[in-house]
Amino acid sequence: MSELHYLHGVPTATGVIKANPEDFVVIEDLGYPYDGEGEQLLVRIRKIGCNTRFVAEAIAKFLGVPVRDLSYAGMKDRHAVTEQTLCFRVPGNGMPNLAGFQLEGVEILQVIRHKRKLRTGALAGNAFRLVVRQISDRREVDARLQQIQQRGVPNYFGEQRFGRGGNNLTQAKQWAKETFRPRDRNMKSLLLSATRSHLFNQVTSARLQRDGALDVVQVGDAVQLAGRGSWFVAQAEELPDVQQRIDNHQLRITAPLPGRGDAGPQGDALLFEQQSLAGAEELITLLERERVDAARRAMLVVPKDLRWEWWDDVTLEMQFWLPAGSFATSVVRELLQQEGNDADIAE
Repeated sequence: MSELHYLHGVPTATGVIKANPEDFVVIEDLGYPYDGEGEQLLVRIRKIGCNTRFVAEAIAKFLGVPVRDLSYAGMKDRHAVTEQTLCFRVPGNGMPNLAGFQLEGVEILQVIRHKRKLRTGALAGNAFRLVVRQISDRREVDARLQQIQQRGVPNYFGEQRFGRGGNNLTQAKQWAKETFRPRDRNMKSLLLSATRSHLFNQVTSARLQRDGALDVVQVGDAVQLAGRGSWFVAQAEELPDVQQRIDNHQLRITAPLPGRGDAGPQGDALLFEQQSLAGAEELITLLERERVDAARRAMLVVPKDLRWEWWDDVTLEMQFWLPAGSFATSVVRELLQQEGNDADIAE
């Protein structure tokens, strides 16, 4: 991540995040109500000190549900206080009793039935509450918070997407050269995800380096409705209207999640993306070979409802909401130089 460009310049202030797990709170927002009936059992949990998969499998075992019949919208960090919903296929109308389930660091908040299986990525976003300690320069951090509130941050994928020490990306490059083969479907998915994330970050950083901004539209850009996956290409005659909608946070300019299918932009915008990905041909070929479909992702994310409070001159509490797939560490990265454990997972 150190090679990626900053929107607000390289921060000089330092601070400690995750001095303890309670300093990093993530609350998943599915964005829709539960049905109250159906063969899927939704279990809302609060956890600390354990990862999502471990908890989900423990509950599945307690319920007698095969691992293949559990699901969740996204992973949540082990070293934080997190709330999320897990899903288990339990046919019938009865309500299983989870009162006897016990696992250190896990609290069952709600159990309710639902008609549809909870699928990966099927959430609106996540609410965050962060406490940052030992801040070296309150004035700079205050100024940056105001900039982030107004202009947002690059929507980079966080370091955790690439595995410990970037190992997921390293293995993906080996796979592309056919010197390594993933052992199972889950590993394949992790490596392909790391590949697309890396290429997206690369194009976003190049755009920021070239323009110094991520919200100035050009002819041929692939532009996305905020919070939606659909996109369209900005034409010359509609540029003023598109720019106004970008300024109003209704639209976002996108970068590629490469794969098979329509690349997205046209003309000079397409040429720029191709130039930004020069040297990554083997990784792009890997994605196409593995039949990964191309998609687009907004290059800029503006934290919603960002607010903050200083407990004293060196301790800050901040709260904000991010759409699904965006990373709190990408917000903190623009704020200060981080010390401590910065590996959050929230998708």
